[in-house]
Amino acid sequence: MPGPTRSGTPDRLCAEAVDLARDAAAQAARPQPIGEYLGLVAEGDRLVTHFFGSRDPGYPDWRWAVTVARAARARYVTVDEVALTPGPEALLAPDWVPWSERLRPGDLGPGDLLPAEQDDVRLEPGVLAEAPGEEVEDEEPTAGRGAVADVANELGLGRRRVLSWVGVQEAADRWEERFGPETPMAQAAPANCESCGFLLPMAGSLRQAFGVCANEYAPADGQVVSLSYGCGAHSEAAEVLKPQRPAPPVIDHLGADPL
Repeated sequence: MPGPTRSGTPDRLCAEAVDLARDAAAQAARPQPIGEYLGLVAEGDRLVTHFFGSRDPGYPDWRWAVTVARAARARYVTVDEVALTPGPEALLAPDWVPWSERLRPGDLGPGDLLPAEQDDVRLEPGVLAEAPGEEVEDEEPTAGRGAVADVANELGLGRRRVLSWVGVQEAADRWEERFGPETPMAQAAPANCESCGFLLPMAGSLRQAFGVCANEYAPADGQVVSLSYGCGAHSEAAEVLKPQRPAPPVIDHLGADPL
């Protein structure tokens, strides 16, 4: 089977150097044998690649590529390169994916570090964030600066970076999907979390939509839940369903049992 075609006529001496290329491929493939001759490709002026099949069981449908070359006005052909290359049906590794795209929730373990990028769209500068590299000459805070710092800390904004609108929206979507009103648990609940005594309110912009469950028997204990979520462990559930008593047995007083 010939290899891929390219424009240009192969050099005659390089094209005839099949035995030279076969010896080079056999030496590189040792101790595995090489397969049949598959054809050639003209790579350029006085540059030809010969292909031989591979019989290595670990590399099905791969082939040995031997590139031979000849100098201008030279009569002898030499081996330039030998490599094992994949064929059209060869099994290949998947394309490399950067670690930032491979990372999934739960992959972070003890001792691992995952710093947020400077241009992370989920974050934005806080109220008291200094510009990068900027140094404060006056180390003693003034009355006005101290008042702003106190207010910012009280509001939870006294950090270098805080959640942006994108970060807040992505978090809300995740929490809504896990513990939201559309889940089967919430659909079968007697009431939602907004009226449950085990709900811990949240601070910040999401306090009107989410809270934290504090019921150890609930499936969402310690998790952020939507106020529209609910489960059977609601503090004000009407009553626990009682098992139904079986119907009394029916005794036939009219007939006689056969002996």
